[in-house]
Amino acid sequence: MPRSMTGFGAAEGTVAGGRLRLEVRTVNHRHLNVQLKVPSELAELEGELRERLRVHLARGHVTVAGRWLEEPPQAAAVTVDRARAAAVVAALREAGKELGLSGDVDLSLLARLPDVLRVAHADVAPDPAAVLDVLDRAAAACAAAREREGAALASELRARIATLGALRAKIAERAPERVVAGRDRLAQAVQELAGGVAVDPARLAQEIALLANRLDITEELVRFGTHLDALGRLLDGGGSVGRETGFVLQELLREANTMGSKADDAAVAQSVIAVKTELEKLREQVENLE
Repeated sequence: MPRSMTGFGAAEGTVAGGRLRLEVRTVNHRHLNVQLKVPSELAELEGELRERLRVHLARGHVTVAGRWLEEPPQAAAVTVDRARAAAVVAALREAGKELGLSGDVDLSLLARLPDVLRVAHADVAPDPAAVLDVLDRAAAACAAAREREGAALASELRARIATLGALRAKIAERAPERVVAGRDRLAQAVQELAGGVAVDPARLAQEIALLANRLDITEELVRFGTHLDALGRLLDGGGSVGRETGFVLQELLREANTMGSKADDAAVAQSVIAVKTELEKLREQVENLE
């Protein structure tokens, strides 16, 4: 079953002691174009995140947005500048003696002094496996949404293919009649121009044969039918078929244009216009196929 390029998926998980949420949104694009909007703690993993997305998605503009539902705890490193502390204690004791003050220096005083007790907070590095697990689940949910929309899209595409098949049959039914009508018009025109003068039957037959050859669209109808069958097989096969489907539509349009140029018949011309209208609608929808 083909997949759409429009989808959304989200997942949450425990990462570095916090709670991380990743959301994956996709829209149509000619290639796989990834845009990451994740917390700064995940910046070093952006390359791995991009590569992992290729496992789940083949085409489309992909936006990955991440945020902390619960911030990860920070590790605290406590250091004591012993040299500075000793110098402070010595200086305070000396000042106490000189001023005749009682008491001694205690730890609570040292802890309040600048640059003696230092507390440094270090960010906890997220585990790549934990982050990728959240991404896998979010991307899988997005891919499932693309498959659901792809199924609905394929159903509509098949309906339009059936319409094109019916129009092709209508043109094929009318094709022999228009050749006969063209032959009769040519014969009548020749008789009128001859004004009663005898016309060489062989030459007339040759001109009629040339006219029939110019009006003949049998090859175009056969190729059109073959391309329609190929389109149906692509939709039945599934996978990443958007580009191939687009190429087949180009060939269908080419055959339709040729039939239109050879039409020389109002009924056939109207059917060709209807074919091209359906092909344009198909093209717009196929642009969203992965």
